[in-house]
Amino acid sequence: MVVLTDDLFDEIEFDAARTGDHRRAALRMNHLAATAEQAGSMSRAEAYMRAGEQWLLADEPAVAAERFEQAMSDGGETFADPRAPLARALFALGRQDEGRALIGQLDQEGAQGTRDPRTCDLVAELLAEQGDMDGALHWATAGADECKRRGDPAELRLLLSLRYRIRHDLGLPEDDYDRMLDELTAEAQKSQRLRSASKPAGGTGDN
Repeated sequence: MVVLTDDLFDEIEFDAARTGDHRRAALRMNHLAATAEQAGSMSRAEAYMRAGEQWLLADEPAVAAERFEQAMSDGGETFADPRAPLARALFALGRQDEGRALIGQLDQEGAQGTRDPRTCDLVAELLAEQGDMDGALHWATAGADECKRRGDPAELRLLLSLRYRIRHDLGLPEDDYDRMLDELTAEAQKSQRLRSASKPAGGTGDN
């Protein structure tokens, strides 16, 4: 029996990125999500989410929406809230009002509790693509704030980079978040230099 795993789906995604055949990847993920054993770290809901992403890349948003809805119905743990990519599928289908309603639900729930940084990233990217730069900035900032609360510098740097691009498009001046991004980037570059310096010199030939 095949088991759902991140490595298996990563391999399918890598092959799809290499060949451009996202429909084939989506079909395979569909089959695995429906039939493979859920015995590892990947939930069936996550499998449907990742299948949905491939359907979006295959330019079949209607099927993608069905997969995201299956992920929601399953209720298992996912890398982001399924409503975020579902909103993207709805926008692609011309159902903007429904997509914005989902984003409104997520925003209302986030205001009452904690937000998921990956979900914030997905929504911010979607709104930026739709030309809603103020909405995109709101979501990128909310995600960055949650990353700071969690102490997640890697995801924080990604969201701050997105936020910087949005603010640049809006013609806004540098702020404290932008300076934080500069500091994180400098720290990452310093760490990379230290790792490179600690590696042994190349060459293994025998004399």
